[in-house]
Amino acid sequence: MYSPHRQPKSVTFNQAVENSPSLARLAGMVRESSDLLKSVELLLPSTMRASVKAGPIDGETWCLLISSNAAAAKLRQLLPTLQARLQANGHNITTIRLKLLIGTQR
Repeated sequence: MYSPHRQPKSVTFNQAVENSPSLARLAGMVRESSDLLKSVELLLPSTMRASVKAGPIDGETWCLLISSNAAAAKLRQLLPTLQARLQANGHNITTIRLKLLIGTQR
């Protein structure tokens, strides 16, 4: 029975993820995308690394989120190298898409 004086039990983020299959799947996808970015991060110019964020994975397509047009232009030149590194590391990514984040803080 509900009591108006009783506070709902709070759970940590990790507990919520463990208790929800869809949240667990989402957390796994975020972790996988972050791992992909870590595996290619050293191929990016150091001045550009802060402008690139890991985005969603959709099958064999991975999206990188870019905060500036200049970074996107440079990254387009690096895509074949990034994709080769991913495949050499055993990741089945055949396409890397770039998405420009408009109006984000850098």
